[in-house]
Amino acid sequence: MEVRRIMTSNVAACSPDTNLSAAAGLMWHHDCGVIPVIDENRKVVGVITDRDICMAAAMSSRPASQMAVSEVISGEVFACAPEDDVSEALATMQRRQVLRLPVVDRGGKLQGILSMNDIVLRAEDGRKRAGDGVSYAEVINTRKVIGRQRAGQAGFQAEPSASVPVSDLSL
Repeated sequence: MEVRRIMTSNVAACSPDTNLSAAAGLMWHHDCGVIPVIDENRKVVGVITDRDICMAAAMSSRPASQMAVSEVISGEVFACAPEDDVSEALATMQRRQVLRLPVVDRGGKLQGILSMNDIVLRAEDGRKRAGDGVSYAEVINTRKVIGRQRAGQAGFQAEPSASVPVSDLSL
């Protein structure tokens, strides 16, 4: 199945100069957790996630309204094309540890976005598979690979002195 058949084509986007508060507002308004970042020619130059915004706000002394998206994004874009097979997109998601891919044309211009949710909603039970759909097994395998590799990455750990026993909390 081609990506174009299941991608979301009406996608909110922002520019590198957009402030983090405005980017978060776009996510809230469009009920999404990622926004492609595009230049003046609609070429995708990155993506920003709700997690990126939260971490930037938590780790900076400046308000989110005073930080630009360009300060947070990596600039490394993992994408797929509308004519790509969904299985190819799943392989990219696995390799790159992402749950969403901007969909771009040959010139890198934004055409839409493909999320794991888009794929899950269209996955077909192997017993009922009657076409060019993606199987449950492909979807589950992709999610397992992404989850397994992320779980092994070093992350934030609270200092032992910062922990409070549940019995000491007043509810």
